[in-house]
Amino acid sequence: MNLIAWVVLGLLAGAIAKAIYPGYQGGGILATIVLGIVGAFIGGTLVNVLQTGSLTLTSATLSLPGLFVAVLGAMIAIFLYYQFSRRAY
Repeated sequence: MNLIAWVVLGLLAGAIAKAIYPGYQGGGILATIVLGIVGAFIGGTLVNVLQTGSLTLTSATLSLPGLFVAVLGAMIAIFLYYQFSRRAY
């Protein structure tokens, strides 16, 4: 059941982040799910660092605040992806 919650959270967070973030982000449904799951880890870890001051790899949960955190994390992941994948000519 936990795996299904991860997929649902990943799909929702990835789709919302792609809709909010400006520009075109390619990829199908699988890329959107992976983006949302990565975003849940990034957002959950950032919230944990801000709350406790310790760096621990945690994830957001399948709830409204967790979805918000996962969307913010997915937007950060999109930003970082485009920063590191730029080609220098």
